[in-house]
Amino acid sequence: MSFATDLSIRQLTRDDQASMKALLATFGDAFGEVETYRGNQPSADYLRRLLGSDYFIALAALKGGEVVGGITAYELKKFEQERSEIYIYDLAVAAAHRREGIATALVRELKKLAAARAAYVIFVQADIGDAPAIALYSKLGIREDVLHFDITVEGRAA
Repeated sequence: MSFATDLSIRQLTRDDQASMKALLATFGDAFGEVETYRGNQPSADYLRRLLGSDYFIALAALKGGEVVGGITAYELKKFEQERSEIYIYDLAVAAAHRREGIATALVRELKKLAAARAAYVIFVQADIGDAPAIALYSKLGIREDVLHFDITVEGRAA
C-alpha cells in the first residue's frame, strides 16, 4: 500500500453541498449503486440542514481538489449514560485511489472527531464477503459477529 502524499481530509459543513454531492457520486460508483446515490439526491436545503446538524458527520478525502473518497457517520447520543457512539454509515474510496491509505486516514480523522465529541466508541457494519472492508476494519478495531435485521416501516417497502 502506498500512502497518498497530496491528500487532504476535510469535514464538510453546511456550505459544502457541492462536495457532498460529489461524495454521493463517489459512493454510488464505489458501491455499484449509482441510482441509489445519484438518482434522487437531496436538495441543497436538505443537505445544508444535514451537514449543519450536530449528529451527522461527513469527511471528504481530496486530491487536487477532487473528492476521491469519504466517510459519513452519525453520532448517537446514549440514554443509559452521558456518552455517545459514532456509527460509520458509509466509507468508500474511488477505485483509482485505493491502496493509498485513504480509508485508514478517513477513519483516523473520524477517531479525532469522536474524541473531541467525547464518544466512547466508533462502530461499523461490513457485509459478509466484503473482504476489503473486513480487512480494513479488522486492522482498526475488534470484530463482533452480529445479526442485522431490517424492519419494514408500515406503508413502505423494504
